[in-house]
Amino acid sequence: MDLSSFEEFLKSLQAHPLIHTEVSKNTYIPLDLSIHNKELDNVDVSSSKALEIYIWNHLKTNNAKVAFGGYLEHRGIYNRSDYFNTAKPEEERNIHLGLDLWVEAGTAVYAPLDGKVHSFKNNINYGDYGPTIILEHSIENKTFFTLYGHLSLESINNLEIGIDVKQGQQIAALGTADVNGDYAPHLHFQIIKDIQNYKGDYPGVSNQLDLGFYKTNCPDPNLLLTI
Repeated sequence: MDLSSFEEFLKSLQAHPLIHTEVSKNTYIPLDLSIHNKELDNVDVSSSKALEIYIWNHLKTNNAKVAFGGYLEHRGIYNRSDYFNTAKPEEERNIHLGLDLWVEAGTAVYAPLDGKVHSFKNNINYGDYGPTIILEHSIENKTFFTLYGHLSLESINNLEIGIDVKQGQQIAALGTADVNGDYAPHLHFQIIKDIQNYKGDYPGVSNQLDLGFYKTNCPDPNLLLTI
């Protein structure tokens, strides 16, 4: 299935919101964490606490409850971690491949679609996902995957590969900075056409060299979420 067909397929699905339906989409506000946001010049983005204060102020100023965005955003917040950096600038991974929902730790996460647990893992590299769940979805003879990163440790305790997940079922809760890779609390949500050989993990940030592949394999999550 080519990218345009897959994108149209995603738009045709009726997804359950990732967080509680009582939180109206009217209370969501876009958040720009790109290198082009000059406000971040005055924020120590290497500090999860400083970034959290910036995000919560953004929410408060806009009378919002959830900040969202980040797909294909060129970010500077990964410069702090050797996990994303290399000696060659063109190989530095700094282009975000998922959509983030910035909201308080402990917030419940719900399955947008029917599926099953493909895999899970605690990705403990500095700046990584922390606890992560990947669901597999088979709908209308099409199989694809969704990834949920920066979860609580409890989210993957006693989890089993292969168990069924129903649309709207709680699958996880958001973790704090001490377990989620050292970020302000948020959910990283990503759609993946071909999971390749990954289990409990998949690149959520690309360099410029590989971006063409990842744009095709990981389309805009908002096609499904329609925030």
